[in-house]
Amino acid sequence: MIPRIKIAEPREDYKLYIVFDSGEEVIYDVNEDIAQIPDFSVLKTECGLFQSFQLDESRTCISWTDRVDLPSDTLLEYGKKI
Repeated sequence: MIPRIKIAEPREDYKLYIVFDSGEEVIYDVNEDIAQIPDFSVLKTECGLFQSFQLDESRTCISWTDRVDLPSDTLLEYGKKI
């Protein structure tokens, strides 16, 4: 089953605080994605973009642009559990 996001909040230094419907909480560091995936560099170069993400209707993906997004299973698997 794909994890559904209940709460998603941007934090300082390009981190996301995520709470899933299951109650699990993680901090996901987007810095690694920014460093490794060229399309993600826009999150640092376009002022305010990181804070203005969208959660899709199914609550299984966070996206900033058509080319920059993170699925909920990635957030859960690689996020630091709280």
